[in-house]
Amino acid sequence: MRKRRAALVALGATAALVAATACGTDEGGTGSDGPDFSAKPSGTLNAWGFNNPDDVGKARLAHAKQQLSGVTIKLDSTNFDAQKFTTRVASGNVPDVVQMSREQVATYAAQGLILPLDTCYSDNKVDPKQRYYPAVVDEVTYDDQVWAVPQFYQPAAILLNREVMEAAGVKDADLDTSKPDALLAAIGKMYKAGGGVPKTLGLDPNSTGQINLWLLGLGGKLTDSDGKPALNDPANVHAVELLKQINDAQGGFAKVKSFSDAFDAFGEKNQFVMNQVGAQAHAQWYPNVLSPYKDDIKLGAVPFKDRDGNPVTVASGTAFVVPAMAKNPAAGCAWALALTSQESWMAAGEARAKSVEEEKGIYTGLFTGSPEADKAIRDKWVKPSGNAGFDQTIETFYTVVDKGKSSPASPAGQQIQQELLNGVTAALLGKKPAQQALEDAQKAAMRAYENIAGN
Repeated sequence: MRKRRAALVALGATAALVAATACGTDEGGTGSDGPDFSAKPSGTLNAWGFNNPDDVGKARLAHAKQQLSGVTIKLDSTNFDAQKFTTRVASGNVPDVVQMSREQVATYAAQGLILPLDTCYSDNKVDPKQRYYPAVVDEVTYDDQVWAVPQFYQPAAILLNREVMEAAGVKDADLDTSKPDALLAAIGKMYKAGGGVPKTLGLDPNSTGQINLWLLGLGGKLTDSDGKPALNDPANVHAVELLKQINDAQGGFAKVKSFSDAFDAFGEKNQFVMNQVGAQAHAQWYPNVLSPYKDDIKLGAVPFKDRDGNPVTVASGTAFVVPAMAKNPAAGCAWALALTSQESWMAAGEARAKSVEEEKGIYTGLFTGSPEADKAIRDKWVKPSGNAGFDQTIETFYTVVDKGKSSPASPAGQQIQQELLNGVTAALLGKKPAQQALEDAQKAAMRAYENIAGN
């Protein structure tokens, strides 16, 4: 195991707290041998971070409550906050289970602030490698242990506005990320400007919002096999240089970003209705947003392709962790597993079907992080809608979901991501060549990594 010296330096607490956190004993049974995750859940469960549940979330919460019938569940539904979490750890007042982004999990694992959950899984007869997609499990695996219960998986692809494409004489095959010359030519045909600013983007690459798709999809990586930063990987340089070409062909990154930030993305004047994009890199959830406007747009999708022409996507989502000083870790473990069980997802799928029917929308799928659940939901509720464009879009996301990539988890995951964004932004703005920008980002990320992980 990696040494955990200086574990809390980055978060402003003391190293002594790590030892106290990792080894403390309490009424929940957490001691030197770890908690008894096989114990029947009872007592009070304090959960934090399941914020703003929609129809899907409410159905899953109701199912989990039924499974833990002897447990009083107290839910803090505010957003997870890193500073608040470490403050609560320092005071010893921690929840029993916490929802957070998967890129944060290894950070807290390296610091000893959360418990490894291998025993949680085995005691409850759940094999994470069977329940979840490999890319999803990889995101919460650190030092050969699984530290969280993952949920959701929002694969990304390239959404198409066929009305803009047809007017410009562009075909689906032209929007191929494995063929930069053809891609740039297609973008040029669709791009329109007026008054020195974009009016229609041939392709909104979502340069910073989908940066992992561009880097991992084109053969790059964020970390090496040990979780150390690898931002200066040559394939990353290629991806950033291509992104700069795409942005420069449309007035430059500053203008593209300013234009796209002004989209009415969730409204009736969204970028597809208003023909402000010919194509856009986006995640699977967005076609659901566009569903009410199905009669006003001609939607389609193509997969993002790697440099060899193979479809590829990236994994992203949240996860549940059990803090090291949790008073009721058995209930925390059981609740997280109940929320991500097949039965829970089917209840969520049914709730979403009812909502879609009430709204007269299109069931665009529910991507859970579990291949079995995804298939069952698709088989039962995802039916031909009568809108060929939406049906083809939905099919595209189902085609790429099992082709996800992720970088090995890192204790400096958040810092690596931030330094990557800083470097990419500098390169796209032309302040630095891509190689230099990523070298500088690598140095900053390594400093963060060494500070947190210890070396």
